[in-house]
Amino acid sequence: MKLPEPRSYWLASASPEVPPPVTGLPDVDVAVLGGGIAGITTAYLLKRAGRTVALLEARRLLGGVTGHTTAKVSAQHGAIYAKLKGRFGAGTAAGYAAGQLAALDWIRSESAVLDVDCDLSIQDSYVYAEGSGHRDELKREAEAAAEAGLRAEYVDDVDLPYPVAGAVAVRGQAQFHPVRWLAALAAEIPGDGSYIVEGARALDVSGGVVATELGRLRARDVVVATHTPFLDRGFFFARMAPVRDLVVAGTPVDGLVPDGMYLSMDTHHSVRAAGSLVIVLGEHHRTGTASDALARHESLGRWAVGRFGLGGIEYRWSAQDNTTVDGLPFIGRYPFGGDHLWVATGFGQWGMTNGTLAGLLISDLIMGVDNPWARIYDPGRLSVRQSAVDFARDNAEVAAHFVGDRVRAVIAGDPSRLKPGEAGVFRQGMRLVAARRDEAGALVTLSARCTHLGCVVRYNDDENSWDCPCHGSRFDLDGTVLGGPAVRPLSQDSGE
Repeated sequence: MKLPEPRSYWLASASPEVPPPVTGLPDVDVAVLGGGIAGITTAYLLKRAGRTVALLEARRLLGGVTGHTTAKVSAQHGAIYAKLKGRFGAGTAAGYAAGQLAALDWIRSESAVLDVDCDLSIQDSYVYAEGSGHRDELKREAEAAAEAGLRAEYVDDVDLPYPVAGAVAVRGQAQFHPVRWLAALAAEIPGDGSYIVEGARALDVSGGVVATELGRLRARDVVVATHTPFLDRGFFFARMAPVRDLVVAGTPVDGLVPDGMYLSMDTHHSVRAAGSLVIVLGEHHRTGTASDALARHESLGRWAVGRFGLGGIEYRWSAQDNTTVDGLPFIGRYPFGGDHLWVATGFGQWGMTNGTLAGLLISDLIMGVDNPWARIYDPGRLSVRQSAVDFARDNAEVAAHFVGDRVRAVIAGDPSRLKPGEAGVFRQGMRLVAARRDEAGALVTLSARCTHLGCVVRYNDDENSWDCPCHGSRFDLDGTVLGGPAVRPLSQDSGE
């Protein structure tokens, strides 16, 4: 299948304004690191509360996870409520639902206050199954979700152009254009001592001082909202799994788009409409483990065209997020970071509500306001012990990549034989080399060791990047960091 070049529909159809220029990095009350939904929402709320805020983004605002989502604003996060009830009890499940609904309600009310045209529309959300074997599980989930406080029910039929065995419907959820929404919030931040700086990658935080590529910044409080926390002191890299999904979008030939938002329990395909487009997400896999990423994207495109009668694929992009070992995000005080270091991560592919909730929760904590959901999301919680098997399994997979990828590199062959557009990891004496021959025929070689903890990167032929299978760091073809926890680029291989 012919696919277009990677391009997010959200970023192609809107973009945030370039922030006003700033001389140096003036001291502020709060430094917020990360220009996605969690960082922007947190900075907006703190600025509105009277704090001076610096919002620092390593690349461009919304150029990371938030600009590559499907943008469902829903408290239905797959079949999560039966699991939360079974693992933590009905109280935690109800608290989780209440927090997600509060985030949704805040977006609805604040978008009206600011008069933001972000295509916000109320939609019902569905988790469905095509196979009858999931019916009992869906019914249990519908009961647990309703008990948790959602307007949930089990239904037999949905508005999809193919039959389903059953679904959990949650009424009154929403979808929107995330870039238009967050660009409007970001526009409210600069001024009165607050500012935004793009291209300012944070390298370290110590004693209220943030070291960045552009210099040092002092702040009383620091919020790390960088998708994957780059500070290893909280060991978040070992408490989460980096997960990547592929996305395609196209227009049905008959012009009919589904009413509602959908997630398949069988295949993890996610579906929603955006105007005349149908947006489909799928091919769920751990970052850096797919040797056939382009083929997977083509497969997803064929599935979307076949199921929804698309005239072709007009946009394609990829999304990445982190899943915690106990299924709950980490939002709150940074473990081992003192009283003024905060973190928001582990949104589990549901960043629109979880990222918004992170802003509401962290801004409350910094302002000294009690928040009813702080305990549930506490990054220092001990519930990871209840997920010891999952924790051990994930880190065993990391260890397997750390050792096994070095063995595979030994038999990878000779990089000089690469054809234009081809890439791979090779052993050259004692060195591990990430090599790619560009379309003009020039061979570009980098160190293949991720600069986070030294795992071996793998070539992503779908997005032309080097991805780390251990903790999800991603690098551009020239070695530039695309996403952490790594903060330093892959080094050039000298060939010596």
